[in-house]
Amino acid sequence: MIKVKLSELTRENFAAFGEVLSIDGADHFPINQGSTERYHALSSVDVNDQDGKPIISLFRGQAFSFPFQLRVMERHPLGSQSFIPLTKDATNQYLVVVAPAICETEEEITKNLRAFIVKGFTGVTYAKGVWHHPLISLDKMQDFIVVDRQGPGNNCDEINISNQLMID
Repeated sequence: MIKVKLSELTRENFAAFGEVLSIDGADHFPINQGSTERYHALSSVDVNDQDGKPIISLFRGQAFSFPFQLRVMERHPLGSQSFIPLTKDATNQYLVVVAPAICETEEEITKNLRAFIVKGFTGVTYAKGVWHHPLISLDKMQDFIVVDRQGPGNNCDEINISNQLMID
């Protein structure tokens, strides 16, 4: 059994995989005659390949707990994918497991895995082509707004994980 180590999620240590969506340290300014604070351009949407267009969906993630066994990784070669939790509870958590887009085989993916615990309202954007595990809500069911691509072409590659990879 291989254990995957958890890392703290920061903009810097996640940059190779995409962007962290957080108001902490974000560019912001008042709008609407001062009644609203705008946290500007937290993430970009990259979905235009092969005439793609951005869409917004709601994902409801079932609850998982530790230890968690990784079974599949996926990537979206034609567009980015953003996950924005719908919560005001700072104790809500979800797990993000990623591998670089340059990986092509199960062996390369499993050797380059990174895992992050994400808390509260912080979201993530997976860059185009970055390998990631499907949504892993921790401890309770959670809802997420997801911004990703709709359009022609194959935009989802999956690799089943045959090794016993555990996160705890």
